[in-house]
Amino acid sequence: MNYFIHTYGCQMNIHDSEKIAGILEKLGYTVCDSVNDADIIVFNTCCIRETAEQKIYGHIGAVKKLKRKNPRLISVVCGCMSQQDGVAQHIRESYPYIDIVLGTSDLNLLESAIVAAKNKKKFVNVEFNTYREEDFDVSRTSYPNAWVNINYGCNNFCTYCIVPYVRGRERSRPIDDIMAEVRQLLADGYKEITLLGQNVNSYGHDLPNGENFAQLLNLIGELPGKFRLRFMTSHPKDLSQEVIDAIAAHRNICDNIHLPVQSGSNAILRRMNRRYTRENYFDLVDKIRQKLPEVGITTDIMVGFPGETEQDFCDTLDLVKRVRFSSAFCFVYSRRKGTPAYSMPDQIPYSVKKERITRLLACQNDVTKSISAQMVGSTYEILVEGANFKYDNVMCGRTESGRLVNFKCDDGFIGKFVSVRIDRASSATLWGTIVEEL
Repeated sequence: MNYFIHTYGCQMNIHDSEKIAGILEKLGYTVCDSVNDADIIVFNTCCIRETAEQKIYGHIGAVKKLKRKNPRLISVVCGCMSQQDGVAQHIRESYPYIDIVLGTSDLNLLESAIVAAKNKKKFVNVEFNTYREEDFDVSRTSYPNAWVNINYGCNNFCTYCIVPYVRGRERSRPIDDIMAEVRQLLADGYKEITLLGQNVNSYGHDLPNGENFAQLLNLIGELPGKFRLRFMTSHPKDLSQEVIDAIAAHRNICDNIHLPVQSGSNAILRRMNRRYTRENYFDLVDKIRQKLPEVGITTDIMVGFPGETEQDFCDTLDLVKRVRFSSAFCFVYSRRKGTPAYSMPDQIPYSVKKERITRLLACQNDVTKSISAQMVGSTYEILVEGANFKYDNVMCGRTESGRLVNFKCDDGFIGKFVSVRIDRASSATLWGTIVEEL
């Protein structure tokens, strides 16, 4: 029996798919490369943007033809999209050949759902419930990196964001459980641990013993052995001096912070309910760079939020030029039903959004190109992650600050640390030569 998982969206979904794979393999399924060979197909969905949702529905629609060829095929839709109000019912009515629909916190029900589907019974559950990470045999696919959830959900309610409605309120894992998982991963040979949460900086606020994110970083940072620790995502309003100090105190915590700013305009930040100002953001960046002078700061930036004026957009361009992000994920605002921004007045025409995103990308590309040029001739420690399939016979890995570097070597280097001299740069792309294995 074979399985195939379609994964959409963020790192949290990627790790959820590793849990799904673990469940399926425990049941005797084997991963395959094509939906045409699958006995069970899972759509682990995202709904952060409307375009993603439309793409997913298109793929779900293809299941009807696959079921004609293989009547025993079991189809599953789970994740953020199915958690939205009314979506599970819509799938049941419009896509009756889908056997199982689960929400974001129902993966522990997947095994019993499959049993029901084999007995020709539909299984739908999108109720919020809780499960423990320890309940899953995770089938990890990202060696030498391993994802580790530290908290779930979000309490921030940014006016554009659907996450609090589909992932629920913030819930932190016990610190001892996280430490046990990290220790086991290091013992298993993983070289990079990435802590995941919608807002990692709020970790522990709901725990009884006063644990917090800085304490967690310090505990992991004190573990023996050569490895790297990263985390995402940080909310600017919650990134404390204690967290910055913890990063600075431990060599194995990467000087790399993803710090979504979303906009450089105070007026737009208020409408987004981000609860910081551009001045707050500049102050935070200064604090980070005082402690971590080689830090790579990355970000998310949205253009075309309702009410965004040309001056608001120019404030964003100004912030990009002043902060000098290593890289930025830039995107246009997409309306999401169920969020306050959906019904806000002054929605921006797509033509304006398109023109602004083009200018923003050009601005950030200039910054990235400048940073890349400054790196040429220097040598950096790189963890070899795997092949860069865009190029023939090329492997890749990241600097501590998060910059991707391409170089020639064989796959025997995957999971090893090497020193790489940067020979040339093409905008965001860096090319180098291994000078030493560490």
